[in-house]
Amino acid sequence: MAEPIKITGRLLTRNWGLNLAGQVLPLGVAVLAMPYVIHGLGAERFGILSIAWTLLGFCGLLDLGLGRATTKFVAECLGSGELEKLPAIVWTSLSTQVSFGAAGALLAVSLIPVLVDRGLKIPPALAQDTKTSFVILTAALPVVIAGNAFRGVLEAAQHFHVVNYVKIPATVCIYLLPALALPLGLGLPGIVFFLALARLGAMVAYAAACLRFFPGLRRRFHLDRQLLRPLLVYGGWVTVSNLVSPLLVYMDRFFIGTLVSVAAVGYYAAPYEVVTRAWVLPASLATTIFPAFSSLQATGSSNRNEELCARSLKSILLMLGPPLLLVIAFARQILGFWLGADYAVQGTLVLQILAAGVLINSLAQILFSLLQGLGRPDLVAKFHVLELPLYGGLLWFLLKHMGIAGAALAWTLRVSADALLLFIAVFWLKVVSWQGFVRNGLQKSAAVVSGFGLLLAGLGLAAHSEWMRGWFSAILVLAFGLAAWGYVLDPRDKQIVISTAAVFRSALAKAR
Repeated sequence: MAEPIKITGRLLTRNWGLNLAGQVLPLGVAVLAMPYVIHGLGAERFGILSIAWTLLGFCGLLDLGLGRATTKFVAECLGSGELEKLPAIVWTSLSTQVSFGAAGALLAVSLIPVLVDRGLKIPPALAQDTKTSFVILTAALPVVIAGNAFRGVLEAAQHFHVVNYVKIPATVCIYLLPALALPLGLGLPGIVFFLALARLGAMVAYAAACLRFFPGLRRRFHLDRQLLRPLLVYGGWVTVSNLVSPLLVYMDRFFIGTLVSVAAVGYYAAPYEVVTRAWVLPASLATTIFPAFSSLQATGSSNRNEELCARSLKSILLMLGPPLLLVIAFARQILGFWLGADYAVQGTLVLQILAAGVLINSLAQILFSLLQGLGRPDLVAKFHVLELPLYGGLLWFLLKHMGIAGAALAWTLRVSADALLLFIAVFWLKVVSWQGFVRNGLQKSAAVVSGFGLLLAGLGLAAHSEWMRGWFSAILVLAFGLAAWGYVLDPRDKQIVISTAAVFRSALAKAR
């Protein structure tokens, strides 16, 4: 039996930073490249390219949740040190995923003419280019799915440094390749071809890394039919969540457009898009700790899982609480500076309500990963299915009576109910306890963040000058940082922060 994988706070913190960089850096490239691509392609061609990007992003749904299942099962193997089971899990899951991807690609190819000729309003001059681009895209589906599977294996082993070495360039290529293709005179099919080629390169890189870290995969190609059922059951529940979640996320826009106006969608969507960018922090942490939860469960380390959950929630509260509370306090000024007076008038209350919901939902993402890591994706999926009709009714009612602020309130109430259900589930399963949360200082984090919010609210009522509010808010932020360091963080937290900062400082020095 091999030595079990060691999950340490320093390792997880470093990987969290790497995953955060893996999401933020491509966004910076997108911001710079997008205006050039839009201008060079024109509105119609860029619209088609946007659809291609969207389809490329949703390719993962065709694996029927097996990518997540692979990460879960491999992490359990690595946690217990049972590496002899690894080839069967990886090759069985990979073969099944690629088969589903190939079947989905064949079905998609047959539907492309109908989609282009009847579904989308494509100008006749661009119809053939669009069909060719979509055919190239569908041909790449098995490659994308295989790449996701190999990446999941690396994530299970906490090799996030390798994952991001591949992921960051591959994601950057999505935005950079169209910009580089324009001077060469490549049309849409050429651009999509190179996008598919970039995904192929990423898949090869992930596969090579897997074979390097796990030589047993090279020596033994093994398919195990008995593994199919647990993989498919787990993946099936994940798929339910993956299908329902987009409806829960985007339902509000369709209701607003139908019941109010398309202009109201814009006033609602702008605050939504800016405040939900904060999700990059909990999303990158959730990606990091999901395989850690699975590995720790395999070793029977329930106390470690409880500690990891509590410390993760504490980190999110401390890092996102103050910024989102500042967004609530200065929502009108933010929207006015960014989008103008009309958006400030229409969207201030929307932004404030949504900011509160984003903080609550950020905490829920930790519990979401915990339940899936412990092998209970069924509970998460059932909660989402339960929420869908209730949210639809609440959204309709509040939108009718309160306008777009009602839509924001419905969304925040829905994510609050989701968080409450997840908390109830982890307490019911006895995965965590209140004593464990107290032992790891979660209540101190909540107290300090609440105190910051109350002082900020009092400042808003007492100070009439915006400059005065700004200066005092800066002082409050400084005081919060000192209180968090002196009162909330324990010696272990501080050591992790110091050692992780030293690692990144050293990495930056080498990069120079």
